[in-house]
Amino acid sequence: MTTARLMMPTDANVIGNVFGGSIMKYMDEVAAIAAWRHAGTNVVTASIDRMNFYAPVYVGDLLILKAAVNYVGTTSMEIGVRIEAVDPTTRKGTHTGSCYLTYVALDAKGKPTPIPPLVPTTPAEKRRFKEALARRRLREAEKAVLKRD
Repeated sequence: MTTARLMMPTDANVIGNVFGGSIMKYMDEVAAIAAWRHAGTNVVTASIDRMNFYAPVYVGDLLILKAAVNYVGTTSMEIGVRIEAVDPTTRKGTHTGSCYLTYVALDAKGKPTPIPPLVPTTPAEKRRFKEALARRRLREAEKAVLKRD
């Protein structure tokens, strides 16, 4: 799933740098669409892991957001988002950020519901699945530690 947005003055501070919060909003939107398309039902954001900003985004840049379903559990899934900024004049693109989000699928009563499994086929999909499974295990271990404390 890929989407593009033109960065406008309402997305930025007075010197033209786009707010991280604006980028995160657009990131959540594209990730939610990817999750919803996979689940075929309503989804909600359960967590956001490590939003990393690598380079600034400016007013006038075209923000390219690429989302992919990396891993699917029983009722939840991890969506990876890659964020790029493209200067429309020079057409130079820069990888400006990445993030992993977890979504939970909901039934009509707002309760978690099972979703179709993910069947990775390409080498890139298999790599992303394996890496997402490792992140899932880390999140579960962290949750277990926090419950003990």
